[in-house]
Parts: sequence; structure tokens; C-alpha cells
Amino acid sequence: MRRDGAPRGLTVDGTVWLWNVRHRHPGCRTVLALRRAGRPHALLRLVFREAPGRAVAGFPMGRHEVLAAGGGRLNLDEPGVARRFLDAALACGLVPVADGTREEDGWPLFDALTADGP
Repeated sequence: MRRDGAPRGLTVDGTVWLWNVRHRHPGCRTVLALRRAGRPHALLRLVFREAPGRAVAGFPMGRHEVLAAGGGRLNLDEPGVARRFLDAALACGLVPVADGTREEDGWPLFDALTADGP
């Protein structure tokens, strides 16, 4: 069994990416972290905070699900979902190329990914 929060790998066009998901308090937020393997200090954190019409994890949802009142729902534990967020972040230039941590609101990418359905 995989350790909770342990990095998982995705290979995209020959590049290995590491990702993990964690739920944090205070402030009730779920964080999807993405980075290239071999670049431990160039990290992108997509942060999903609870807000009106937005929910993160907890009953009756899955552990790392995020949803919007408009009908979108994604499970951040699924590798395919992590890959979709990675692709969207790369397309928007959000992934840092130099050392440092970049935190971004994940909801705009969520909205783009769920606009056309799952």
C-alpha cells in the first residue's frame, strides 16, 4: 500500500513528473503538488480552497475530490486527472523552471478542465 502523500510518478514525453495530493488545515484546502523528477525545489502547488459553490474533500465526497456547484467534480487521486492538470499548467506557463515554489489557485484550471465535461 502506498504511503499517504507519497510522490507518484507520471511520464510525459520522456520527462518524469512527480505529484501528490494532500488535504490541509487550517483553511480547509486540498493541494495538488507537481514537479519534475530531479528538480525537487521547483514545485507547483495548485491549491483548492473551500468557497461558496466550491467544495474540497469530506463527506459525502471522496478523500481528494474537488467539486463546483455548477456540476464539475474531479478526484485528484486519479493519475489521469493529475495529468490533465499538469498539461493545463504547462500550457499556461505555471510550472516553475527554476528553484522555488509557486502556489496557484487551482480553481481556474478546474473550471477549464470541467467546462467540456469529464
